[in-house]
Amino acid sequence: MSVNKNHMKTRALTEGAMLVAAAQILSYVKLYEFPHGGSVTPAMFPILLFALRWGLGRGLLAGFVFGLLQLIFDGAYAWGWQSMVLDYLLAFTPLGLAGLFKGKAWGIFPGTVLGCGARFLVHYLSGVTIYRINMPTEIPGFGVFDDAAVYSLVYNGSYMLPCALISLAIGAALYVPMKRYFEGRDLLA
Repeated sequence: MSVNKNHMKTRALTEGAMLVAAAQILSYVKLYEFPHGGSVTPAMFPILLFALRWGLGRGLLAGFVFGLLQLIFDGAYAWGWQSMVLDYLLAFTPLGLAGLFKGKAWGIFPGTVLGCGARFLVHYLSGVTIYRINMPTEIPGFGVFDDAAVYSLVYNGSYMLPCALISLAIGAALYVPMKRYFEGRDLLA
């Protein structure tokens, strides 16, 4: 294996560790926390950025590691092992789908929408299948829900949409000054 390949592997591992750690730290900056899990934080952005820079495989792995850290350190709100798998390990992994836009100009934006949308879908499926045992459920300000599908849509959408918008806003604020990094041009040198 050439020195350059070893260097790039080490760089990817180091950058991944730093951005996953940044995501974990940002997950404690909770703008709002919901009673049955889920919170509004800027934590997804570092994972999305890493995936965009290093691609799909490494991005999925970073999302999985972040989900594992959330499960361990964030006081997991779960209804059994199925909910731990869905709401943490599988839910954060799709953030790595942003890696499909690696090297693309403005790729952070469709990558963020795809990664956040896929994460929402996993949370939605968890709500429809696992959390339906909580039915009927009241969400303060939204009313009582007898339909698990509507409940899951409203509950998970109420924190995932703001999180996605926060990630898009961070991407927009940083894109011009960090365009070279968003497009991974620094990795080609």
